[in-house]
Amino acid sequence: MAEIGFDDFEKVDIRVGTVTRAEPFPEARRPALKLWVDFGGEIGVRKSSAQITVHYSPETLIGRQVMAVVNFPPRQIGPVKSEILVLGVPDENGEVVLLGPDQKVPDGGQMH
Repeated sequence: MAEIGFDDFEKVDIRVGTVTRAEPFPEARRPALKLWVDFGGEIGVRKSSAQITVHYSPETLIGRQVMAVVNFPPRQIGPVKSEILVLGVPDENGEVVLLGPDQKVPDGGQMH
Protein backbone atom coordinates (compact mmCIF):
# COMPACT_ATOMS: atom_id res chain seq x y z
CA MET A 1 0.00 0.00 0.00
CA ALA A 2 1.33 3.40 -0.95
CA GLU A 3 1.84 5.91 1.84
CA ILE A 4 0.28 9.36 1.60
CA GLY A 5 1.12 12.56 3.39
CA PHE A 6 -1.16 14.42 5.75
CA ASP A 7 -1.70 17.05 3.03
CA ASP A 8 -3.17 14.31 0.81
CA PHE A 9 -5.51 13.19 3.58
CA GLU A 10 -6.72 16.76 4.12
CA LYS A 11 -7.89 16.91 0.49
CA VAL A 12 -10.53 14.23 1.12
CA ASP A 13 -13.67 15.85 2.54
CA ILE A 14 -15.50 13.18 4.58
CA ARG A 15 -18.73 14.35 6.22
CA VAL A 16 -21.66 12.92 8.13
CA GLY A 17 -25.14 13.16 6.69
CA THR A 18 -28.61 11.74 7.28
CA VAL A 19 -30.36 9.56 4.71
CA THR A 20 -33.62 11.37 3.92
CA ARG A 21 -34.77 9.20 1.03
CA ALA A 22 -33.87 5.75 -0.28
CA GLU A 23 -35.34 3.66 -3.05
CA PRO A 24 -34.53 0.59 -5.14
CA PHE A 25 -32.33 1.08 -8.20
CA PRO A 26 -33.60 -1.65 -10.56
CA GLU A 27 -31.68 -0.25 -13.54
CA ALA A 28 -28.31 -0.93 -11.87
CA ARG A 29 -26.21 -3.84 -13.18
CA ARG A 30 -25.68 -5.12 -9.63
CA PRO A 31 -28.35 -4.81 -6.91
CA ALA A 32 -28.20 -1.28 -5.52
CA LEU A 33 -30.17 1.45 -3.81
CA LYS A 34 -30.48 5.16 -4.64
CA LEU A 35 -29.82 7.36 -1.62
CA TRP A 36 -30.44 11.01 -0.84
CA VAL A 37 -28.24 12.19 2.02
CA ASP A 38 -28.65 15.55 3.78
CA PHE A 39 -25.37 17.15 4.88
CA GLY A 40 -27.03 20.34 6.13
CA GLY A 41 -26.22 23.98 5.39
CA GLU A 42 -23.48 24.57 2.85
CA ILE A 43 -23.61 21.13 1.19
CA GLY A 44 -27.31 20.28 1.33
CA VAL A 45 -28.80 17.06 -0.04
CA ARG A 46 -26.64 14.92 -2.32
CA LYS A 47 -27.57 11.78 -4.24
CA SER A 48 -25.71 8.48 -4.51
CA SER A 49 -26.03 4.88 -5.60
CA ALA A 50 -24.82 2.17 -3.27
CA GLN A 51 -24.56 -1.62 -3.55
CA ILE A 52 -25.80 -2.23 -0.02
CA THR A 53 -28.92 -4.38 -0.58
CA VAL A 54 -27.71 -7.38 1.45
CA HIS A 55 -27.79 -5.58 4.80
CA TYR A 56 -30.13 -2.65 4.10
CA SER A 57 -33.53 -1.87 2.64
CA PRO A 58 -34.85 1.61 1.84
CA GLU A 59 -37.03 1.57 4.96
CA THR A 60 -34.11 0.80 7.30
CA LEU A 61 -31.96 3.62 5.92
CA ILE A 62 -34.27 6.61 6.43
CA GLY A 63 -32.93 8.68 9.33
CA ARG A 64 -29.64 6.79 9.50
CA GLN A 65 -26.46 8.86 9.64
CA VAL A 66 -23.70 7.79 7.26
CA MET A 67 -20.20 8.94 6.39
CA ALA A 68 -19.44 9.96 2.81
CA VAL A 69 -16.79 11.62 0.66
CA VAL A 70 -18.44 14.82 -0.58
CA ASN A 71 -15.73 16.32 -2.80
CA PHE A 72 -15.41 13.76 -5.59
CA PRO A 73 -16.67 14.93 -8.98
CA PRO A 74 -20.16 13.61 -9.87
CA ARG A 75 -20.19 10.24 -11.60
CA GLN A 76 -22.88 8.92 -13.92
CA ILE A 77 -24.09 5.44 -12.91
CA GLY A 78 -26.72 4.45 -15.45
CA PRO A 79 -29.54 6.99 -15.14
CA VAL A 80 -28.29 8.23 -11.75
CA LYS A 81 -25.70 10.96 -11.20
CA SER A 82 -23.84 9.96 -8.03
CA GLU A 83 -22.61 13.06 -6.21
CA ILE A 84 -21.03 11.43 -3.13
CA LEU A 85 -19.28 8.21 -2.14
CA VAL A 86 -21.02 6.63 0.85
CA LEU A 87 -18.42 4.78 2.96
CA GLY A 88 -18.57 1.22 4.25
CA VAL A 89 -16.44 -1.78 5.09
CA PRO A 90 -16.87 -5.41 4.00
CA ASP A 91 -18.34 -8.02 6.31
CA GLU A 92 -16.95 -11.58 6.39
CA ASN A 93 -18.68 -12.26 3.03
CA GLY A 94 -17.51 -9.07 1.35
CA GLU A 95 -20.89 -7.31 1.64
CA VAL A 96 -20.89 -3.62 2.55
CA VAL A 97 -21.63 -2.46 6.11
CA LEU A 98 -22.08 1.31 6.25
CA LEU A 99 -19.89 3.57 8.36
CA GLY A 100 -21.52 6.15 10.60
CA PRO A 101 -21.26 7.77 14.02
CA ASP A 102 -22.36 5.70 17.03
CA GLN A 103 -24.43 8.61 18.34
CA LYS A 104 -26.39 11.44 16.72
CA VAL A 105 -24.19 14.33 15.56
CA PRO A 106 -24.94 17.47 13.51
CA ASP A 107 -25.23 16.82 9.77
CA GLY A 108 -22.32 18.18 7.78
CA GLY A 109 -19.75 17.48 10.48
CA GLN A 110 -16.34 16.86 8.94
CA MET A 111 -14.31 13.81 9.90
CA HIS A 112 -10.99 14.61 11.57
